[in-house]
Amino acid sequence: MFFNPAGPYGITFGMGDVRRKSSGGVIRVGISGWTYKPWRGTFYPKKLAQKNELPYASAMLPSIEINGTFYGLQKPTSYAAWHAQTPAEFVFSVKAPRFITHMKRLRDVEAPIANFFVSGVLRLNEKLGPILWQFPPNFHFKPDLFEAFLEQLPRSNTEAAKLLKRADDRMKGRSWAKIDSDRPMRHAVEIRHESFATESFVRLLRKHNVALVTADTAGKWPMLHDVTADFVYLRLHGEEELYASGYTEKSLEDWATKIRALSKGTDAPGGNRVGPAAQKRAKRDVYVYFDNDVKVRSPFDAARLAMKLGLRERPLEEAQTIESSEVPREQWPSV
Repeated sequence: MFFNPAGPYGITFGMGDVRRKSSGGVIRVGISGWTYKPWRGTFYPKKLAQKNELPYASAMLPSIEINGTFYGLQKPTSYAAWHAQTPAEFVFSVKAPRFITHMKRLRDVEAPIANFFVSGVLRLNEKLGPILWQFPPNFHFKPDLFEAFLEQLPRSNTEAAKLLKRADDRMKGRSWAKIDSDRPMRHAVEIRHESFATESFVRLLRKHNVALVTADTAGKWPMLHDVTADFVYLRLHGEEELYASGYTEKSLEDWATKIRALSKGTDAPGGNRVGPAAQKRAKRDVYVYFDNDVKVRSPFDAARLAMKLGLRERPLEEAQTIESSEVPREQWPSV
């Protein structure tokens, strides 16, 4: 059991699924991060211990982006704890370090990339989803530099484990390069400069099967719907105000329409593209994360969108209470 049933939260009001009940790829609708003070007493029940916030959030929603990895390398023990505290079939996306994207700006990053992948990421095992690489607004598209970066990314956890030999000496004693099974590794790129809005960038990502993140940033940065990989990654930062505003029913309906089409292997209807149409596939997995957390909208908007996609039975309630008869979720539906 992934957390103590003496403090049970979940299966009766954490009802949901992770995919459509009809044809299409697996759809996961989740949130970006889980440790936010304003969520306590709103999304999180009053008096819920902070140590139980991840178990609670992962019982409510089937996927979460790990944000702390963006600010610095985490320890293998942290990844192991996150794995242990979440239900079976739960999936984490992991945000790659800004040291690589914002500080080194993709130059001389062989060792930093290796350090990241052997810092404990592999301890997520079957719960490891895509790796998110977010670039700053002042980072311009430089084709040669970007392709050199893409060529360094591991395409499986076996390849990632082999990066130990490239890691810095400082990683000795705090690294993890063991795997329980060989699995593909997915990568997604979020850009914020107009120079990336070109057909050549789209073709480059398709060459390497790396997803271009469709990011709704309230009009602040480019939002592109080009499908460039065998999966799709969306980040919804706010409809009208970046990181703050919620989404209207109409907007969520529009996103649901796009997501249904994407999961069935086609382009998003009405989406802004700069490259040619994507190759039609039988299906594509879709990852959707809400990052409008400032005004505590993320988990509630995620649940509302999941309802529109037929993935959950009812919305989340604010200031939820925990009934003594409830038992913790041990597993999301298998896919």
